[in-house]
Amino acid sequence: MRRKSYHIQDHSAEANLFTRRAIISFIAAAGLILVLVVNMFHLQINSYQSYQTRSNDNRIKLQPIAPNRGVIKDLNGKVLASNEPSFSLEIIPEQVNNMDETLAALQQIIEISEEHITVFKRAIKYRRRFKSMPLKIRLTEQEVAKFSVNQHRFQGVSIEARLTRHYPFEKYFTHAVGYVGKINKRDLERLEENEQIQNYTATRSIGKLGIEKYYESQLHGITGSENVEVNHRSRVLRQLDVIPPKPGADLHLSIDANMQKKAHDVLDGNRGAIIAMDPRDGAILTFYSNPSYDPNLFVTGISQTNYSKLLNSKDKPMLNRVSQGQYPPASTIKMQLGLLGLDKGLVTTNSTVWDPGYWKIPNIEVQRRFRDWKPGGHGHVDLLTSIKQSCDIYYYDLAYRLGIDSISEFGKKFGFGNFTGVDLYEESRAIMPSRQWKRDRFRQPWYKGDTISIGIGQGYWTATPIQLAMATSVLVNKGRVVEPKIVTGISQNGVYSETATKYREPVTIKNQRHWDAILKAMYETVNAIDGTARTAFAGAVYSSAGKTGTAQLFSLADDEEYEEESVAERFRDNAMYVGYAPFENPTIVIVVAVENAGGGGSNAAPIAREMLDLYFGLGLSGRRHITQQNDAIGVPSGTN
Repeated sequence: MRRKSYHIQDHSAEANLFTRRAIISFIAAAGLILVLVVNMFHLQINSYQSYQTRSNDNRIKLQPIAPNRGVIKDLNGKVLASNEPSFSLEIIPEQVNNMDETLAALQQIIEISEEHITVFKRAIKYRRRFKSMPLKIRLTEQEVAKFSVNQHRFQGVSIEARLTRHYPFEKYFTHAVGYVGKINKRDLERLEENEQIQNYTATRSIGKLGIEKYYESQLHGITGSENVEVNHRSRVLRQLDVIPPKPGADLHLSIDANMQKKAHDVLDGNRGAIIAMDPRDGAILTFYSNPSYDPNLFVTGISQTNYSKLLNSKDKPMLNRVSQGQYPPASTIKMQLGLLGLDKGLVTTNSTVWDPGYWKIPNIEVQRRFRDWKPGGHGHVDLLTSIKQSCDIYYYDLAYRLGIDSISEFGKKFGFGNFTGVDLYEESRAIMPSRQWKRDRFRQPWYKGDTISIGIGQGYWTATPIQLAMATSVLVNKGRVVEPKIVTGISQNGVYSETATKYREPVTIKNQRHWDAILKAMYETVNAIDGTARTAFAGAVYSSAGKTGTAQLFSLADDEEYEEESVAERFRDNAMYVGYAPFENPTIVIVVAVENAGGGGSNAAPIAREMLDLYFGLGLSGRRHITQQNDAIGVPSGTN
């Protein structure tokens, strides 16, 4: 039997053990408290600014404010491009958990086409995900109401009120004013390259064409910003402070809306262009290309169906025929060639050429006949008669003697083969042919026969209507070269400033009287009994001068006659006319080009007559500058 053992308690040892344990526990607790205090000190003192900033970032948002785009007005102050309020359905991508489900749910509430969805998905790839992106623009009141009822279901989706560009005159000003469209990847790259991206943080559209594109920097304005307090769902609770945006400048055009509408009416569905210009300062009064289209289609994004119709139309409505249409100038350039012949001493105002109805290149075995438009010819023809009756034989012979080098060099001084300097990006140089040009283009030498066709504005020579207007104004100004312009004034903050008139090196000739000889011939074209434009301008209450032209679009054999009825419509002659008025003190130069219409005297000149009748009927020649300045400072249109 084992005996039980008994331990004698050592109170002193136990007390020491407890004391040690208590001290260790206290030290541990004190250490933890110290760590907590240090951490609290770090959070609340050292890192206060950082966490305060983060807190504010969650509570306070800096939002950019888009500036109001500048308004565009016509000569009389009529608004051609304005800003209209509209509601748009917008999404902030980073706040949406499942984009496809959200879009599908939205389609159950509001009619949103698949094309809208496709365009939206493509757009968000090139924008920052925290930026609001429009899904559908210009919602109806019913659509706004339907979404508002269901808005609580859609995180990151909201309806925003914005200003949208509007063109009240629709198709009448498209090729001059242009339009704005959604900012795309290419636009963003260009803005970044030019260090302008920050100024477009709140902007949804940008100028794509015409004046809207050329004057984008003036029209856009400067973006502002605001600090707002938001809740956990990013809904704005209140505005804290704001830096207001600076609106864009308003542009004042020299184009008159009445003249523009008239240009549309007189072309009467024909393809062509009309441009009227003040030769004194280059201000453009009419700039119309037909057919045209409604620019409002592009503002919020044109549908693929509508875009395809425009792009594939055989009438090419998207082509700006005024500044991009390349037409054979035909007889409208005979004045320049006649002037060059006088300056070179190859002809005088009294010397004549025999016109039997055809002309042949001297000393050439293959005797091709270059025919005159008048089968029996004009007989003995001097310079005045050659312009007044548009004798081709006179200019076959003159061009042959001048040679392509002289013609090309002289033509370039009038602006042919080069940009006119008009305030548009959409412009073609067209072709002022030369030996070097043909060698570069076709790798062929220049032949004498090429020069003959050039003498009547055919062959390789092409010109845009705006080039013809500029060249005609050089004649009117007797050598002074003025660049055309559409915008004649810019106003901002109530201050109006005129755009500068730009001049080029003048065309100089040896004898100044030769200008008068050419202008007199143009006067005879319109006013003499045998002038080719006499019928069109009979009974006009103003004096004018001009030149008709008929551009042949294909060559005829020597024994072949041109019969309009047997020629396909798109291969018929183009009708051309250049002119100015009043003859004594010109304030307007006009150019008309009508595709496949036939003779210039019977088809283009009557159109020019109607345009000039309206111009003088409206009294535009004496009030253009007064009207624009008064409109800029708030004086009612029409006040003198």
